[in-house]
Amino acid sequence: MSMLAKRLIPCLLMSNGALLKTVKFKEATYVGDPVNIIRIFNQKEVDELMLLDIHATSKGTGIDYATLEKVLSECFMPVCYGGGVRGIEEMRRLYTMGIEKISLGAAAFEVPDLVKRASDEFGSQAVVVTLDVMSGGFFGRTSVRVRNAQDDTKMKPADAARRFEREGAGEILLYSVDRDGTWSGMDIDLIKEVAHAVSIPLIATGGAGKTEHIREAAKRGDASAVAIGSMAVFQGKDLGVLVKFPSRRDQEQLLQ
Repeated sequence: MSMLAKRLIPCLLMSNGALLKTVKFKEATYVGDPVNIIRIFNQKEVDELMLLDIHATSKGTGIDYATLEKVLSECFMPVCYGGGVRGIEEMRRLYTMGIEKISLGAAAFEVPDLVKRASDEFGSQAVVVTLDVMSGGFFGRTSVRVRNAQDDTKMKPADAARRFEREGAGEILLYSVDRDGTWSGMDIDLIKEVAHAVSIPLIATGGAGKTEHIREAAKRGDASAVAIGSMAVFQGKDLGVLVKFPSRRDQEQLLQ
Protein backbone atom coordinates (compact mmCIF):
# COMPACT_ATOMS: atom_id res chain seq x y z
CA MET A 1 0.00 0.00 0.00
CA SER A 2 1.59 3.28 -1.13
CA MET A 3 2.26 6.16 1.31
CA LEU A 4 2.56 8.78 -1.44
CA ALA A 5 0.27 11.81 -1.54
CA LYS A 6 -3.18 10.77 -2.69
CA ARG A 7 -4.57 11.96 -6.02
CA LEU A 8 -7.88 12.67 -7.75
CA ILE A 9 -7.87 11.91 -11.48
CA PRO A 10 -10.43 12.47 -14.24
CA CYS A 11 -11.04 9.23 -16.14
CA LEU A 12 -12.43 9.68 -19.65
CA LEU A 13 -13.86 6.87 -21.78
CA MET A 14 -13.54 7.15 -25.55
CA SER A 15 -14.43 5.26 -28.71
CA ASN A 16 -14.16 6.23 -32.38
CA GLY A 17 -12.92 9.69 -31.54
CA ALA A 18 -15.75 10.54 -29.12
CA LEU A 19 -16.07 10.60 -25.36
CA LEU A 20 -18.70 8.32 -23.84
CA LYS A 21 -20.36 7.53 -20.53
CA THR A 22 -21.31 3.98 -19.61
CA VAL A 23 -23.35 2.22 -16.94
CA LYS A 24 -21.84 -1.11 -15.88
CA PHE A 25 -19.81 -1.04 -19.11
CA LYS A 26 -23.03 -0.87 -21.16
CA GLU A 27 -25.45 1.84 -22.32
CA ALA A 28 -22.70 3.95 -23.86
CA THR A 29 -23.88 7.56 -24.19
CA TYR A 30 -22.15 10.25 -26.23
CA VAL A 31 -20.66 13.00 -24.06
CA GLY A 32 -18.67 15.16 -26.43
CA ASP A 33 -15.48 15.85 -28.30
CA PRO A 34 -12.38 14.89 -26.31
CA VAL A 35 -10.31 17.89 -27.40
CA ASN A 36 -12.91 20.38 -26.16
CA ILE A 37 -13.16 18.67 -22.79
CA ILE A 38 -9.37 18.46 -22.48
CA ARG A 39 -9.23 22.23 -22.90
CA ILE A 40 -11.59 22.64 -19.95
CA PHE A 41 -9.43 20.39 -17.79
CA ASN A 42 -6.41 22.48 -18.81
CA GLN A 43 -8.17 25.57 -17.49
CA LYS A 44 -8.90 23.78 -14.22
CA GLU A 45 -5.20 22.87 -13.91
CA VAL A 46 -5.84 19.17 -13.50
CA ASP A 47 -2.62 17.35 -12.57
CA GLU A 48 -3.12 14.17 -14.60
CA LEU A 49 -5.66 12.43 -16.82
CA MET A 50 -6.70 8.88 -17.67
CA LEU A 51 -8.01 8.18 -21.17
CA LEU A 52 -9.40 4.70 -21.83
CA ASP A 53 -10.56 3.49 -25.25
CA ILE A 54 -13.30 1.05 -24.29
CA HIS A 55 -13.70 -0.64 -27.69
CA ALA A 56 -10.11 -0.74 -28.97
CA THR A 57 -9.69 -4.31 -27.72
CA SER A 58 -13.22 -5.67 -27.37
CA LYS A 59 -14.27 -4.62 -30.88
CA GLY A 60 -10.81 -4.85 -32.41
CA THR A 61 -10.72 -1.23 -33.55
CA GLY A 62 -7.16 -0.81 -32.30
CA ILE A 63 -5.41 2.30 -31.04
CA ASP A 64 -6.89 5.54 -32.38
CA TYR A 65 -3.60 7.35 -32.94
CA ALA A 66 -5.23 10.22 -34.84
CA THR A 67 -7.49 11.16 -31.91
CA LEU A 68 -4.65 10.73 -29.45
CA GLU A 69 -2.47 13.12 -31.45
CA LYS A 70 -5.21 15.74 -31.32
CA VAL A 71 -5.69 15.24 -27.59
CA LEU A 72 -1.98 15.41 -26.82
CA SER A 73 -1.56 18.56 -28.89
CA GLU A 74 -4.02 20.31 -26.54
CA CYS A 75 -3.28 18.55 -23.26
CA PHE A 76 -1.06 20.29 -20.71
CA MET A 77 -1.05 17.44 -18.20
CA PRO A 78 0.40 13.90 -18.05
CA VAL A 79 -1.85 11.31 -19.69
CA CYS A 80 -2.31 7.62 -18.91
CA TYR A 81 -3.76 5.83 -21.94
CA GLY A 82 -5.33 2.38 -22.12
CA GLY A 83 -7.02 0.43 -24.91
CA GLY A 84 -5.87 -1.84 -27.73
CA VAL A 85 -2.23 -2.03 -26.65
CA ARG A 86 -0.84 -5.47 -27.43
CA GLY A 87 2.94 -5.14 -27.59
CA ILE A 88 6.15 -3.27 -26.95
CA GLU A 89 6.25 -1.53 -30.34
CA GLU A 90 2.82 0.01 -29.79
CA MET A 91 3.88 1.13 -26.35
CA ARG A 92 7.06 2.67 -27.72
CA ARG A 93 5.05 4.64 -30.29
CA LEU A 94 2.63 5.90 -27.62
CA TYR A 95 5.43 7.00 -25.30
CA THR A 96 7.13 8.77 -28.21
CA MET A 97 3.88 10.63 -28.93
CA GLY A 98 3.87 11.98 -25.39
CA ILE A 99 1.80 9.47 -23.40
CA GLU A 100 3.35 9.23 -19.92
CA LYS A 101 1.75 5.99 -18.70
CA ILE A 102 0.13 3.08 -20.49
CA SER A 103 -2.52 0.90 -18.90
CA LEU A 104 -2.60 -2.73 -19.99
CA GLY A 105 -5.78 -4.76 -19.67
CA ALA A 106 -6.41 -7.91 -21.71
CA ALA A 107 -2.85 -7.96 -23.03
CA ALA A 108 -1.46 -8.18 -19.50
CA PHE A 109 -3.22 -11.54 -19.18
CA GLU A 110 -2.88 -12.77 -22.76
CA VAL A 111 0.61 -11.71 -23.91
CA PRO A 112 3.31 -13.63 -22.02
CA ASP A 113 5.69 -11.45 -19.97
CA LEU A 114 4.39 -8.21 -21.53
CA VAL A 115 4.19 -6.39 -18.20
CA LYS A 116 7.69 -7.49 -17.23
CA ARG A 117 9.20 -6.61 -20.61
CA ALA A 118 7.47 -3.22 -20.61
CA SER A 119 8.64 -2.49 -17.09
CA ASP A 120 12.20 -3.50 -17.92
CA GLU A 121 12.30 -1.28 -21.02
CA PHE A 122 10.24 1.77 -20.01
CA GLY A 123 10.32 1.67 -16.22
CA SER A 124 7.65 0.49 -13.82
CA GLN A 125 6.40 4.06 -13.31
CA ALA A 126 5.19 4.05 -16.93
CA VAL A 127 3.24 0.76 -16.71
CA VAL A 128 -0.25 0.48 -15.21
CA VAL A 129 -2.39 -2.66 -15.19
CA THR A 130 -6.17 -2.27 -15.26
CA LEU A 131 -8.28 -4.83 -13.41
CA ASP A 132 -11.94 -4.69 -14.46
CA VAL A 133 -13.70 -6.44 -11.60
CA MET A 134 -17.20 -7.88 -11.72
CA SER A 135 -19.26 -10.10 -9.43
CA GLY A 136 -21.09 -13.24 -10.53
CA GLY A 137 -18.12 -14.78 -12.26
CA PHE A 138 -16.59 -18.25 -11.80
CA PHE A 139 -18.72 -20.05 -9.17
CA GLY A 140 -20.41 -16.72 -8.44
CA ARG A 141 -17.24 -15.09 -7.14
CA THR A 142 -15.92 -11.62 -7.87
CA SER A 143 -13.28 -11.89 -10.56
CA VAL A 144 -11.25 -9.90 -13.06
CA ARG A 145 -12.76 -9.52 -16.52
CA VAL A 146 -11.16 -8.45 -19.82
CA ARG A 147 -12.37 -7.25 -23.22
CA ASN A 148 -14.89 -4.76 -21.85
CA ALA A 149 -15.81 -7.27 -19.12
CA GLN A 150 -16.94 -9.85 -21.67
CA ASP A 151 -14.37 -12.53 -20.76
CA ASP A 152 -13.73 -13.90 -17.27
CA THR A 153 -10.09 -14.50 -16.29
CA LYS A 154 -11.34 -16.40 -13.20
CA MET A 155 -8.68 -14.60 -11.14
CA LYS A 156 -9.44 -12.92 -7.84
CA PRO A 157 -8.66 -9.18 -7.89
CA ALA A 158 -6.10 -9.33 -5.06
CA ASP A 159 -4.31 -12.30 -6.67
CA ALA A 160 -4.16 -10.51 -10.03
CA ALA A 161 -2.83 -7.34 -8.40
CA ARG A 162 -0.08 -9.28 -6.62
CA ARG A 163 0.85 -11.05 -9.85
CA PHE A 164 1.30 -7.86 -11.82
CA GLU A 165 3.17 -6.15 -9.00
CA ARG A 166 5.66 -9.04 -9.13
CA GLU A 167 5.90 -8.65 -12.92
CA GLY A 168 6.80 -4.96 -12.57
CA ALA A 169 3.64 -2.88 -12.85
CA GLY A 170 4.00 0.50 -11.18
CA GLU A 171 0.30 1.02 -10.47
CA ILE A 172 -2.98 -0.90 -10.48
CA LEU A 173 -6.20 0.63 -11.79
CA LEU A 174 -9.08 -1.14 -10.04
CA TYR A 175 -12.30 -0.63 -12.00
CA SER A 176 -15.58 -1.83 -10.46
CA VAL A 177 -17.81 -2.85 -13.36
CA ASP A 178 -20.80 -3.33 -11.05
CA ARG A 179 -20.55 0.30 -9.86
CA ASP A 180 -19.59 1.93 -13.17
CA GLY A 181 -21.77 4.93 -13.95
CA THR A 182 -24.22 4.22 -11.14
CA TRP A 183 -23.25 7.11 -8.82
CA SER A 184 -24.16 4.70 -5.99
CA GLY A 185 -20.85 4.72 -4.15
CA MET A 186 -17.58 2.85 -4.54
CA ASP A 187 -16.90 -0.73 -3.46
CA ILE A 188 -14.90 0.08 -0.33
CA ASP A 189 -14.36 -3.54 0.73
CA LEU A 190 -12.96 -4.44 -2.69
CA ILE A 191 -10.73 -1.36 -2.77
CA LYS A 192 -9.34 -2.05 0.69
CA GLU A 193 -8.72 -5.72 -0.07
CA VAL A 194 -6.69 -4.99 -3.19
CA ALA A 195 -4.93 -1.92 -1.71
CA HIS A 196 -3.69 -4.04 1.19
CA ALA A 197 -2.57 -6.85 -1.13
CA VAL A 198 0.11 -4.76 -2.86
CA SER A 199 2.70 -2.11 -2.04
CA ILE A 200 2.34 -0.19 -5.32
CA PRO A 201 -0.24 2.61 -5.72
CA LEU A 202 -3.85 1.58 -6.29
CA ILE A 203 -6.18 3.79 -8.34
CA ALA A 204 -9.83 3.07 -7.58
CA THR A 205 -12.70 3.92 -9.90
CA GLY A 206 -16.35 3.07 -10.45
CA GLY A 207 -19.40 4.37 -8.60
CA ALA A 208 -18.38 7.80 -7.31
CA GLY A 209 -21.38 10.14 -7.30
CA LYS A 210 -20.56 12.62 -4.55
CA THR A 211 -17.57 13.86 -2.60
CA GLU A 212 -18.25 11.50 0.31
CA HIS A 213 -17.68 8.55 -2.01
CA ILE A 214 -14.26 9.89 -2.98
CA ARG A 215 -13.35 10.47 0.65
CA GLU A 216 -14.41 6.95 1.64
CA ALA A 217 -12.35 5.33 -1.13
CA ALA A 218 -9.26 7.31 -0.15
CA LYS A 219 -9.59 6.98 3.62
CA ARG A 220 -11.58 3.83 4.42
CA GLY A 221 -10.52 1.99 1.28
CA ASP A 222 -6.89 3.16 1.46
CA ALA A 223 -6.79 3.88 -2.29
CA SER A 224 -3.71 5.80 -3.38
CA ALA A 225 -5.80 7.64 -5.96
CA VAL A 226 -9.44 7.93 -7.00
CA ALA A 227 -10.40 8.27 -10.67
CA ILE A 228 -13.80 9.79 -11.44
CA GLY A 229 -15.63 9.66 -14.75
CA SER A 230 -19.33 10.50 -14.87
CA MET A 231 -18.98 12.68 -11.80
CA ALA A 232 -16.38 14.83 -13.55
CA VAL A 233 -17.88 14.96 -17.04
CA PHE A 234 -21.59 14.79 -17.79
CA GLN A 235 -24.30 16.36 -19.91
CA GLY A 236 -26.57 19.08 -18.56
CA LYS A 237 -30.21 19.76 -19.37
CA ASP A 238 -29.20 21.53 -22.58
CA LEU A 239 -27.02 18.53 -23.53
CA GLY A 240 -23.96 20.70 -23.20
CA VAL A 241 -20.90 19.22 -21.52
CA LEU A 242 -20.37 20.31 -17.93
CA VAL A 243 -17.10 19.69 -16.16
CA LYS A 244 -16.99 19.60 -12.39
CA PHE A 245 -13.64 19.00 -10.75
CA PRO A 246 -12.58 20.01 -7.24
CA SER A 247 -9.95 22.69 -6.73
CA ARG A 248 -6.58 21.64 -5.30
CA ARG A 249 -7.66 22.87 -1.88
CA ASP A 250 -10.85 20.80 -2.04
CA GLN A 251 -8.85 17.77 -3.21
CA GLU A 252 -6.58 18.05 -0.19
CA GLN A 253 -9.57 18.07 2.13
CA LEU A 254 -11.06 15.05 0.36
CA LEU A 255 -7.97 12.89 0.12
CA GLN A 256 -5.62 13.69 3.00
